[in-house]
This record gives sequence, C-alpha cells and structure tokens, in this order.
Amino acid sequence: MMETKNIMIVGVGGQGSLLASKLLGHLLLSNGYDVKVSEVHGMSQRGGSVVTYVRYGDTVYSPVIDHGEADCIVSFEALEAARCISFLKDDGVIVTNTQQIDPMPVITGAAKYPENLIEKMKATGAKVDALDCLKLAEEAGSSKAVNTVLLGRLSHYFDFDDKTWFASMEAIVPPKFLELNKKAFLLGKNA
Repeated sequence: MMETKNIMIVGVGGQGSLLASKLLGHLLLSNGYDVKVSEVHGMSQRGGSVVTYVRYGDTVYSPVIDHGEADCIVSFEALEAARCISFLKDDGVIVTNTQQIDPMPVITGAAKYPENLIEKMKATGAKVDALDCLKLAEEAGSSKAVNTVLLGRLSHYFDFDDKTWFASMEAIVPPKFLELNKKAFLLGKNA
C-alpha cells in the first residue's frame, strides 16, 4: 500500500495554478494513482490567494490537506509559500518562484512586503527549492509559462520521465502553446 501523498499549489489569481493542478492531476491519474484535486479558496479573478490541493495514492478519501501534511508546496510567489509553510511536513519541500507579487495591503500602503522570505523559510528548517521562474518563462517565450517552469522544477521530486510529463501536457495544453510549455518545463527542470 502506498501512503497518500499531498501537494499544495499556491499562488495569486491569474498565474495559471489551475492549469498546473489539472496537469499534475492528469499525470498522476494516467499513471494509475487515485487522485483528488480541489481548489480550496481564493479570489482568483482579483489577484487574491489561490490554493489547490492535489492528493494521490492507492486510495484517496478526502481532497483536503491539513497542517503538517503537505509533502510538497508548489508556490508561484514567495509570500504565498511563507503563508502556507505550516502545512509542510517535516521532511517536505517547498518549490517556489522567487518572484514578488504585492498583495492588496502592500499595494494600498497598509503593509510592507516582508523581506528575505526565502531565507526566513529556510531558517524554519524547511527545504526550499527557489527559482526565478518568471525569467525562465520569458526565456521560453511567455511570462505566462511560470506554471510549467514550476512543474519542471517539481519533476525532480517524482519518478516520471519527461516523456510522461509531456504526454499529460499534450492532453491538457492547447496545441499552439505546447512547444512553449515543453521548453518552459525543461528550463525549470534543468535550471
């Protein structure tokens, strides 16, 4: 029996976190796992926080991840990763974009964006795999490919080869964006 694995995908609305969770769900399902994907909360239309849970294993009963249960947190933005760190298992990993996206309180001047978030997360003992995904996405051809750059980075923590990841991309990503996304995935993987 395989124990259920838990992945949290966190970000800001409009960054493509739903496509990332859909792709991950497809990948795991097509490789024989029972998978539950659920978007938990967020004002995705307004640049608010978006959290998606992806749980997989032999049999998954609940789509929800509790504090201390996430094997991996995939984050589109450093502050979102820091906000969710309490969900991470002791031996879990945070795969995060280093990009800073100011939340509403920072935009309005009511708060300041916290400094040195990556260092602060590492100081808690968390394993943090941080990468400038925006730079790599732009290198691939579109700032919108941050999601597949992150998945490329995440692929280090799975036993699937590129061909398997690409098969799920071919099933989910519109054909005209396929090559771009494959390139973004490889840039993230090989960074």
